[in-house]
Amino acid sequence: MKHKKLKGSWNLRDSFKKARTENIESVIPGLTDTYVISIAMLMIILAELLLYSGNYRAGVTLHVITLIALSVSSIWIDGTHVARSLQVLTLLPILRLLNMSMPVFSEMTINLYVYIYAPLIVPAYLVIRHQNISKETLGVHFKNMAKYVPLAFIVGIIIAQGEHFTIHAGNLIPDLSIASLLKISIIMIFFVGFVEELVFRSLIQTRFSESFGDFKGLLLASLLFGVMHSGYGTIYEIFFTGFAGLIFGYMFQKTNSLPLITLAHGLVNIFLFGIIPLMA
Repeated sequence: MKHKKLKGSWNLRDSFKKARTENIESVIPGLTDTYVISIAMLMIILAELLLYSGNYRAGVTLHVITLIALSVSSIWIDGTHVARSLQVLTLLPILRLLNMSMPVFSEMTINLYVYIYAPLIVPAYLVIRHQNISKETLGVHFKNMAKYVPLAFIVGIIIAQGEHFTIHAGNLIPDLSIASLLKISIIMIFFVGFVEELVFRSLIQTRFSESFGDFKGLLLASLLFGVMHSGYGTIYEIFFTGFAGLIFGYMFQKTNSLPLITLAHGLVNIFLFGIIPLMA
């Protein structure tokens, strides 16, 4: 038996559809789109601050709640710029939860980066497919790379030297042999550099620019980039990494080149965790 929908009846999903079709300012009645995305950001930041303060259980719990909330919310308001921003933000709780829950498969610390960042490629790929993001939007091209490589080295050395004074990082490789340098280069460029820049610049910064404009999108993505490095346990590293995020983000805005910022980011880590401490 079919039941007719009562006239004047209301449900949450219909309100979202109505908001989209009538171009209402917000996809959620009573909240502007800016507030919706800002609340999601604040939940991630609060979770990171709890971890930073040593309250690991509360931090992990909030990250789990945030991940669930972002996933459900992006489904309810699917098809809007807010949903696209919320979907890319889900990658940050996943990154942190992978970081904290990954079993130790190897005694070599450098190998842990592979186990953490390789799995993150899967949800990032699913977000890209779901949102039908083009290679051009992601910045996947190799135009002018001959000119960009020297720039990447210069930026990488400068940022690495500054970050070394901030956290005094130890070496992740035993020596400066070709084998050791090759290993750290592969891991830091193709895993850490590529995945972090794909997430923070190609996805988060791009979607935030769509929601807030280029300038605010750059600032907010860089803020999250800094906060997500709270695991080093120093407020100076959060600020410095946020500043580095501004540089990477600005480079991405000007060149739209994911390979450039991936290389620059990877070189920062190669110098920071390999060359500089071993030469000191």
